[in-house]
Amino acid sequence: MTATVTAGRAVTGMAGRLATAAQAVDAPGIVIAVSRRGHRTVHCGGTAPPPPVPRDQQRYEIGSASKTFTGLLLAELVRAGRLSYDDVAADRLADGHPANAPRDSDRSTGRDRNTATLRHLITHTAGLPSLPADFYPQAVRRWSTDPYRGYPAERVVAAFLRNRPRHRPGTRWHYSNFGASVLGHALAAATGTPWEELLGHHVLGPLGLTGTRLHPEMPGAGTPGAEPARTAAPRTDACGHRPDGVTPVPGLAMGGFQPAGAVRATPGDLLTYLEALLDPAGTPSAGTPLADALHAVRRPLLRRGQGHRHTHTLTWFQHPTPQGPLYFHAGATTGQQAFIGFRPATRTAVAAVCTRRVRLFRDTFIATAYALLSDTE
Repeated sequence: MTATVTAGRAVTGMAGRLATAAQAVDAPGIVIAVSRRGHRTVHCGGTAPPPPVPRDQQRYEIGSASKTFTGLLLAELVRAGRLSYDDVAADRLADGHPANAPRDSDRSTGRDRNTATLRHLITHTAGLPSLPADFYPQAVRRWSTDPYRGYPAERVVAAFLRNRPRHRPGTRWHYSNFGASVLGHALAAATGTPWEELLGHHVLGPLGLTGTRLHPEMPGAGTPGAEPARTAAPRTDACGHRPDGVTPVPGLAMGGFQPAGAVRATPGDLLTYLEALLDPAGTPSAGTPLADALHAVRRPLLRRGQGHRHTHTLTWFQHPTPQGPLYFHAGATTGQQAFIGFRPATRTAVAAVCTRRVRLFRDTFIATAYALLSDTE
């Protein structure tokens, strides 16, 4: 694997395209990384002064793009025979927490029976809202900085078990951080292993993603009363910003919603992840069981919208191109944005991150990153 890294100087070819793309985004810090036929090109830029740790070596919050990791974990556990896509989530949650099982007095009426499956949860067809109804009152006072901290995993599970789906599971698509989070907790309950450990053992470790973490860098971040670590070493977590591009935002603690948005990774790790999806039989997944799961998450599962023009796999949005499908997912946190995508026909992958929250109606980040993926031959 060869690589080219640029940092704002005049360049041509792919490096020039990335430099132009970065300038179009206008963010305090931005990294755009492309892997094309085995060659990596990385551009670092932004309006803010360069940080002590180079931008391409920092970890970035990828927000909802974390769901692709949780979906890959599900595919791997299914491949290993530890569970099935059609397992009812409420039953799996009861595996680890007997108190979550329906009461005998309610079994005959089915009043507490939620039939959403693991597949429904990851494909956003479980009939769930974006977030639990009681999430908003506790989050509103810190909505722009730390909305998830006060809503732990136990509360996510309880909200799911008392929820009545808006629609019969499997009949309608509605994007849901709630559903993806419940999936992670169901996997943990079914295996008796915390979601973080499952992800590390089955996904991050086999892929060699040593620059990927699931928590803000400072120990205790997001935990009331915790004492921050005292260290002279430069921070390696990128600092996010408000839409103004100036006001810093602290690292985001996801509370009980980690499976939906907790991954923070270096651009290099994101490219390694995407390269494994481009070629599951190649390194670093060659010879590992994970290769089958990497294939599984590329298969189309459902279509929606007018003329069924929107296609979804287990974890990815899929769009057609003349050379074959491209796959992508984006994410945003309180202070950062990310786009990851890959296109097998052209052996191209794009990982783009920036340290500014999305600005409604005038955001160019996602469109710019998507264009790099779709226009590269």
